[in-house]
Amino acid sequence: MTERAVRLIVLGKQGSGKGTQCVRVAAHYGIPHISTGDMLRAAVNSGSGLGARVRATMEAGELVSDDIILEVIRARLSEPDAAGHGFVFDGFPRTVGQADRLDEVLAPAAIDAVASLEIPTEVVVARIAQRRTCASCGRVYSLTAPPRVQWVCDFCGGEVVQRADDTEEAVARRLALYDTQTAPLTARYRDLGALVPVDATGTVDEVAARLIAAVDARLAADEVGA
Repeated sequence: MTERAVRLIVLGKQGSGKGTQCVRVAAHYGIPHISTGDMLRAAVNSGSGLGARVRATMEAGELVSDDIILEVIRARLSEPDAAGHGFVFDGFPRTVGQADRLDEVLAPAAIDAVASLEIPTEVVVARIAQRRTCASCGRVYSLTAPPRVQWVCDFCGGEVVQRADDTEEAVARRLALYDTQTAPLTARYRDLGALVPVDATGTVDEVAARLIAAVDARLAADEVGA
């Protein structure tokens, strides 16, 4: 854990372990884990008109509009835990346009490090095929690491299911969207000197150790250059 405000982004293909690793990073640095996916699923579960539109978009494997995302993000960053201590973004930004708008929201502050979880596509597809998610809180499980009680969430008691957007067809669309829209973010942040590539293969502990070491090195470099 660090006393300075730390503003992080974790990038990676769906199924690369972003959510799991963001939880580890958030605990290590004492910062909130901000998952736009969780916030959008909360909107879906609310039963509102906005939630219905978000549901249709997510189930089609497409991206929610930038205006909606930025409205959610701006409100979340104004909350005390993020405003004073930093954050780790999970699932945002997804496009260069969103990254540009995030810079505007954060100014005069800036992102400290952007970790890119590197993993082969075939490994991702295998992971997603086994993934199961709590319909209530979004906690992720798998066929090889299920909840303690059969398909009942260990944390909230919700039903653990296969998400509609985890079907093979929806996954293929999401990976294609990642390649065309999200992958260019790595070039953007590399040019800014903020990108830290991380090998995302191996156990959760192994990846977490690599990720934290890479972020620590980036933060140390900033302090030396300050």
